[in-house]
Amino acid sequence: MKKSDMQEKANGSAPSRPVDEGVSDPGDWRDQMLARIRMLIRQADPDVVEEVKWRKPSNAMRGVPVWSHDGMICTGETYKNVVKMTFVKGASLEDPAHLFNSSLEGNTRRAIDFHEGDRIDEKALKALIRAAVALNTSRAG
Repeated sequence: MKKSDMQEKANGSAPSRPVDEGVSDPGDWRDQMLARIRMLIRQADPDVVEEVKWRKPSNAMRGVPVWSHDGMICTGETYKNVVKMTFVKGASLEDPAHLFNSSLEGNTRRAIDFHEGDRIDEKALKALIRAAVALNTSRAG
């Protein structure tokens, strides 16, 4: 990572800025849940890269927050009744706490659907994020 990129990241600018804008308003429970998830991702992997992709009218041009470290780790999307955290390589991850509860039929990805009032198992979620990073970094070399 270039020094300028590291400075931008430390200052919360560059790729993180659109994510900041997308989850900075307290909004409703979905925005609060996504902000909480984002904080846990950043705690689990301080070197994570955040950006927003796939801006389109169907998501009010907000786009989809994406977190990466030597490849994509996960995305965070808000829907009417759920906040969906999708792990791109989730099918390859151990999930001893059984957090994955959505997109279970696929061969590659797995997701966690958070509903209003759900509590996050922070320790298990951070472990899952770290496992996703470890999977990415093991394949990057």
